[in-house]
Amino acid sequence: MLIALPDGVEHAKRLAQRIECDLVIPELHQFPDGEVCVRIDRDALPSDVAIVGNLTHDSFLEVAFLAGTARDLGATRVGLIAPYLAYMRQDNRFRPGEGVTAQYFGKLVSSVVDWMATVDPHLHRYDSLTTVYSIPTTVVRSASSIAAWVSAEVTRPLLVGPDAESVQWVSAVAER
Repeated sequence: MLIALPDGVEHAKRLAQRIECDLVIPELHQFPDGEVCVRIDRDALPSDVAIVGNLTHDSFLEVAFLAGTARDLGATRVGLIAPYLAYMRQDNRFRPGEGVTAQYFGKLVSSVVDWMATVDPHLHRYDSLTTVYSIPTTVVRSASSIAAWVSAEVTRPLLVGPDAESVQWVSAVAER
């Protein structure tokens, strides 16, 4: 079963259809003070579920609360399918006093889900996600899919990345 984060509903629908599994769209409510309340409209869940959506900004609390609720409803393994994985860029102390938030965030995520899959994470200074996460992780590479789309849809493509560190991804697409 898949559980969609608010920003991942359309992606979760396509994924659920493709892998032929149930999809739950939870209710998320924000109280006036900003606190989040989650509700999964089921009496019980299967033993294996995955939460689907980008892991950005404040969505970690949604993931943590949904993972806890899923476990309360019977799930024994909760995974995270996060096409975008936040906090990987701060992978070093660039100035005195800065936190290495990639490490802190990795510990937080690893404490609430049992496994994670993501697309092309920012691994500029890390060899793999195992340096940051203590759970099993799967990295999906997107270059071939993007290159196929560009080849089919764009007559004269010009590929540009947002910064110098994006060269690895842009080059992978351009080579294909």
